[in-house]
Amino acid sequence: MTGSALPAWLRESLRCPVTGGELVDDLDEQGRPQLVSPGAALAYPVRNGVPILLAGQARPLSGADSADPRP
Repeated sequence: MTGSALPAWLRESLRCPVTGGELVDDLDEQGRPQLVSPGAALAYPVRNGVPILLAGQARPLSGADSADPRP
């Protein structure tokens, strides 16, 4: 995803709730924004501009997705 709808100071403070690692802006297969946690191999959805950082709402990444997270 090019850019984020979130203010930069807020976006930089978001972390994976599972690993505490940095999240990477990305798009899912349908072109919707998501935040990827390479360390946890999870993709968190962004709905209506709001990141849903709940492990139960995250989608596990396939091997191809987790090997190439796009910044």
